[in-house]
Parts: sequence; structure tokens; C-alpha cells
Amino acid sequence: MNILLLQGGAKKHGNTAKVLEWVTEELIRLGHDVETVNLHSKNLKGCMGCAKCKDTVDAPGCIQKDDMPEILEKMTKAQAVVFSSPLYFWGVNAQLKSVIDRTYSLYATTPEHISLVEGQRQGLLMTGGGPYENNAAEAFTAFGRMQKYHKSVNAAELFVGGCSTPDQMGVSVKDQAFEFARKLTE
Repeated sequence: MNILLLQGGAKKHGNTAKVLEWVTEELIRLGHDVETVNLHSKNLKGCMGCAKCKDTVDAPGCIQKDDMPEILEKMTKAQAVVFSSPLYFWGVNAQLKSVIDRTYSLYATTPEHISLVEGQRQGLLMTGGGPYENNAAEAFTAFGRMQKYHKSVNAAELFVGGCSTPDQMGVSVKDQAFEFARKLTE
């Protein structure tokens, strides 16, 4: 399976990067092709809401000139995509949010709803300092709603709470990351 990992964390050796590293390790062990895009090294603009992307139904049609067309193309070719981010104010961080908003260009209604990522397996991986309830739950709810428009499969979700530094994440977090990888590819 061709899998795209969208690494939204700013820290190259931070909590999100560490958990994603374990996910990658398991995906490779299972025989999958994995590519990681570090979003903080990309020029990403937010969606303008202009709907020009809806003029094109067979390819992402965003008119903005940044690194997003390359990411959207990788997304359309992947069989699975992992969206990963640290938890920022009850949601994903700005870089990943820009990517999610720009996936608006991946589907159209002409007259029926079509999607360039229909059937794709998608997963959300987040890390944070606090608990899931009243903290991260809303981000996962929003992510789950996205699959309706993507016509994709919400294949795996993982929130690692109580994070402070990657070296404090133990074997149980590594096991959770491995399980996330397996669920993503089932």
C-alpha cells in the first residue's frame, strides 16, 4: 500500500514526530511504501474560499501558488493518508489545518458528489499535554466529519495525551502507534 504521512508537528524530534516515527517503523515492517511530508518546511497558504477549484473535477484545481498542489497530488495517489499534529487550542495546528481546508479541492458536486480520494483510508494522529475529553475530542469529531465529503474511510485514530517530552513516552505509546499503523492498513 502507498501511504502518505503528513507530519504537522513543528519539532523534528518532538512528540508527534516520535509517535509518527513508530507508525512509520510498523508500516515499513508490514511491507508498505511510506512517504512523509513535513508540513513546517512547506509554503502553505490557507483556503481563500473562492471555489475556483470546483471548475476542475478530475484533478485538484486550486489556483494558489504554493506547495499545496504537490501535496494534493501525493494525496490523490496514496491509498492511505495519516494527518498528524500536536493539539493546539482544541484542534490541529495551523499547518495541518491549511492542508485540511485545501482538501476542499478534492471533491465536487457535478451533479453528483465525486471525490478524488474516494475509498482512501485516512487516519488522525495527535499528541497533547492534556486528556482526550474536553480537549482533543473536538478535533477527532471534526476529522470524522471530513470523511463524508472525502468519501474516504476513517481507518485509524490515536491521541497520545499527557505528553511532555518524547523520551518520557514508553512502550505503551509505541504499542499504540504500532496498533494505529495496523488499523490504518487493515
